[in-house]
Amino acid sequence: MALDTPAFEDDLQAYWKLLNSGFPQVKEVFAGCMTAALESLSADGIQAYLESAGFLGRMGRGVEPILVFLEVWPKVAAIWGEISLTSVMATIHKMQRSPNSQAIVPFLQVLPAVARRLHSTAQMQDYFALVLDFMGKTTGSVHGTQATFASPGLPEFLQKAPQLVAQLSAQGLKNWVSYGVKYYSDHPDHQREYFSLQSADSRAVLQRERHGTLLADNERQLGMYLRALWQDDAHFVPYSTGFDALRKQVPYFDEFGIRLPDVYDEERGVGGLNRYRAALAHIAAHRRWSTPIFADNFSPLQRMAIEAFEDARVEFLAMREYPGLRNIFLALHPAPLEEACDPQLESAIRHRIAMLSRAILDANHPYKNSFILDFAQRFHALMQQSHASTQQMAELAVLFIAKTRLQSDQLPNVHFKDTEVDYRDDNRHLWRFHEESDDEEMFEQPPQAAPDEELEIALPPRHYHEWDYSGQSYRPDWVSVYESLHPAGNAADIDHLLAKHEALAKRLKRLLELLKPQNKVRIRYQEEGSELDLDVALRSLIDYKSGSTPDPRINMSHQNDGRDIAVMLLLDLSESLGNKAAGSEQTILELSREAVSLLAWAIDQLGDAFAIAGFHSNTRHEVRYLHIKGFSEAWDEQVKGRLAAMEAGYSTRMGAAMRHTAHYLQTRKADKKLLLILTDGEPADIDSKDAQLLIQDAHKAVQELDQQGIYSYCINLDAKADAYVSDIFGNQYTVIDNVQRLPEKLPQLFMALTK
Repeated sequence: MALDTPAFEDDLQAYWKLLNSGFPQVKEVFAGCMTAALESLSADGIQAYLESAGFLGRMGRGVEPILVFLEVWPKVAAIWGEISLTSVMATIHKMQRSPNSQAIVPFLQVLPAVARRLHSTAQMQDYFALVLDFMGKTTGSVHGTQATFASPGLPEFLQKAPQLVAQLSAQGLKNWVSYGVKYYSDHPDHQREYFSLQSADSRAVLQRERHGTLLADNERQLGMYLRALWQDDAHFVPYSTGFDALRKQVPYFDEFGIRLPDVYDEERGVGGLNRYRAALAHIAAHRRWSTPIFADNFSPLQRMAIEAFEDARVEFLAMREYPGLRNIFLALHPAPLEEACDPQLESAIRHRIAMLSRAILDANHPYKNSFILDFAQRFHALMQQSHASTQQMAELAVLFIAKTRLQSDQLPNVHFKDTEVDYRDDNRHLWRFHEESDDEEMFEQPPQAAPDEELEIALPPRHYHEWDYSGQSYRPDWVSVYESLHPAGNAADIDHLLAKHEALAKRLKRLLELLKPQNKVRIRYQEEGSELDLDVALRSLIDYKSGSTPDPRINMSHQNDGRDIAVMLLLDLSESLGNKAAGSEQTILELSREAVSLLAWAIDQLGDAFAIAGFHSNTRHEVRYLHIKGFSEAWDEQVKGRLAAMEAGYSTRMGAAMRHTAHYLQTRKADKKLLLILTDGEPADIDSKDAQLLIQDAHKAVQELDQQGIYSYCINLDAKADAYVSDIFGNQYTVIDNVQRLPEKLPQLFMALTK
């Protein structure tokens, strides 16, 4: 039936009566919607379509649900089939009967995009089940009544659903949703941030659940590839492709390094690793052979063509040097059909340039266009003479635009299909500008400080995962650790403390003498040493006299045998240290300062490498790690001053502090690496409601350190520590009930651990 006949008009009136809608906005678009529906739906499908739309118009949510449904359903039915309408409407009915009826519109809006990614009925049912499960878990009762409140994150989740299903497997999507539901069910604002992909946690979990080849997993291999083949050691800077579907970023390079996607999926039969190699080869070729030229005198279309010619030139040179790149480049380069674009209806400029680029690289291209053949031949003629130059490519590109320009090139409807070469960079490096203006985007300009203004320098936080014992998984990048140098105080205070314990120091000194290595080991064949090795020196002299090359390793040295230890003392500086010790006028902090001073003096006497740091926390967003003494620093007035200035405050997020300490201990070359934790209570923080959460995380940190070859040991000053300390450290702990004896016990305990 023709759609502009009287019969169609009669049918349209019957359809409108069946719809039974009183919205004038619906009447305005009804004819167009029915035209699309009649092209793709059966007679029964039309009946169900109109009945469902009528229900959406009468359910009391305004005109938007019915308008969206009328527009999207024919597209969805073409993919999922008409029978899927039953499942769609069942989901909508459940939303309508819950406080989440405001999510019906975003649910309908994204259905076509979701359907294009989830083709099968099983995938569709899984998606609907996930939406309903999300709605049920984040909708709560109020004071035990039947009243409920809407899920804050459901509309945001539905809006992001198309890009989420494009990047995650079904299980990955479930894991991502479950994480947000679990940790943000009672934080509406945080829940919205998570499901709208605005929070760091959301992005980190999404990254963890994504499929494909990750740059982080292959960075070392790709770095070796870049250095070995291109003699280029540029730094890699990953960017995410998962959070902005509208503004798709592409690779590029600047003075800060090479920017690459954090993940590549297989594309056109080429795996993610080879896609990285193609992108790096293209960028490395630009870095070797391209020369920036001035952009001011070129039009936008000319610049587009210049970039394509220059891209083709550097790839041609790369394939000439490394022929194996040809297969990867040609597999990834689109091959647009010559007849795919109608120049009368849409701008064909991108289409012509993509065909020309393909023709230059592929000798077996199928194109017959005389201009494509002519300019591909001109390109090859230039390249046969030499490497050519960027300027010659610019001249050839300007001529190409002049010869092939069409009036339709200015049309806003641009033909994009099969024109994007996604392994190529954005060519920002190719252009120089005589003048900076609002017309040109100036990238990565470093901030300029005024002559009399000092820029504030601060270390960025390091992010650490945290163990969730209930889910048996890590919370990625959950804790932010800020490190800084501890403020200095009066070093004389520490000297007074050492003088106070002079008698104890004398007893310790006698024990320390027994711990010091007594045996000397001779190390021969050294080019530099403490004395001459006569045997080797004589042989070298004989070789020299006889005309042979003498051995230069004629010295020897001595070192102590039997003790190679690196010690890190980690101090809990939480607020509870400010409390008075039982039976004493001193605070726990003051007694701890005395004990640490004696211990530091003792370790210095032994000659072991050691460092001291303190920590406290104010939620997971702010764990403060304070350097008191570094491994390379001497036990001097400066270190004593920092120790004297120790103060107590905030909470005890122990696991993050231990992981950060391991970051420094790992770099030490020592036979034994010891982490001593001095604390007066169990791990806790104000943002953690579950008392076991941080205890189990600290236990997991102990296991991680053990795998890294670091022995951790806890000295606990809490009389009730037996209830939890073994859960963290196993049998690697000592509880000191009488805190007043800490200055005596701590050095002795250290000597027992390291003898």
